[in-house]
Amino acid sequence: MSTARATFTERWRQLPDVVQRLALPALVLLLAILYPWYFGGLPGAFPAVETAVIMLIFTVMALGLNVVVGYAGLLDLGYVAFYAAGAYVAAWLASVQFEQVTFHLGSIGIVDTLPGIHISIWIVLVAAALFTTIVGVLIGLPTLRLRGDYLAIVTLGFGEIVPQVVRNGDDFGGFDLTHGTFGISPIDSIGFGNTLNDTLGLPASYQTSTNRAELFYLTALALLLFTVFCSVRLRDSRLGRAWIAIREDETAAAAMGVPLMRTKTWSYATGAFFGGLAGAFYAVFKSGAFPSDFFFNFSIFILCMVILGGMGSVWGVIVGGLVLSYLDREGLAKVGSFASDVLNRPIDVPKYAFGVYGAIIVAMMLFRPAGMIPEKRHRLEIDEGVESAAVASAEQGGDGRRGDG
Repeated sequence: MSTARATFTERWRQLPDVVQRLALPALVLLLAILYPWYFGGLPGAFPAVETAVIMLIFTVMALGLNVVVGYAGLLDLGYVAFYAAGAYVAAWLASVQFEQVTFHLGSIGIVDTLPGIHISIWIVLVAAALFTTIVGVLIGLPTLRLRGDYLAIVTLGFGEIVPQVVRNGDDFGGFDLTHGTFGISPIDSIGFGNTLNDTLGLPASYQTSTNRAELFYLTALALLLFTVFCSVRLRDSRLGRAWIAIREDETAAAAMGVPLMRTKTWSYATGAFFGGLAGAFYAVFKSGAFPSDFFFNFSIFILCMVILGGMGSVWGVIVGGLVLSYLDREGLAKVGSFASDVLNRPIDVPKYAFGVYGAIIVAMMLFRPAGMIPEKRHRLEIDEGVESAAVASAEQGGDGRRGDG
């Protein structure tokens, strides 16, 4: 066995560097793409395909927040505002909410005489992302002059304002904007229409397709890959280096010529873009935008994903997002069911969800403060800080001993 392993290791090292570097990501991507088709043969602990869709969407949101918190070092406690804005843009542009008008542009699966605004969901996703980007700029301009706790409190305020507007937006001077606590439902289906279905075999409508969950899963995976690509490219760009400079030392960054307000606003707008994109797709997946989804706790939940995975680490945030979203949707319930069977008494673990998440974060801060897969720079900073503290402590001890002598 050891001989075979040594032979494999030797042959592996003989492969080109690019193959060694890309082999693992390619394997993970292939397994992710094929997941809906081999899911049935896996143990029950693995998430269902519909749960996997939500996990991917939440991970997109976490990567968007990572741009703000992980790259630029700006503590944002109101990220749910962008999530809500994206979802309601999708609801406004692809439902019967505004029944006083009749406008259709690329809509599928509905008759042309149906009242309301009905635009192709592909266009709606782009429109929602661009709208939330503008919202991010408008919110960022008056708030990003603040630092630290002050910025966190202001973003918290915006995060509370938007859900309140959504819940009470059914009567703006007699105009129903958000349909109040009932939400807006149904939202038009995503798909490619009959023409592309007949010529290329693409699904005409996801909602009426027999493999609805698989189609949403593949689309959500494509959105995640797009987000990862943008995150990596931004991190390595000139703008990304400016974000990191601000995160490390804002005063020094300004002294070196980094335009603070413009650079911070770019980070806020970029995070809002991905938050709105994910929010719109989530609303389409659920076929509705409901105010019960947009509470302050959700902002903290997404922030926990970033902290758990490793602030500034793209791959770490992906892992953190998948882990926490799985626990939220299925994992804790399965743990509770298992514990109930073992102890022969009912245990409602999901009831204590945020207590569990809090315990996980505390444990991470104690034993792995840089996150599950930390960013290299962040890990080095923490290691250097620990070493510096140890050296200082040793020097103080040595001085004391010399003084006693």
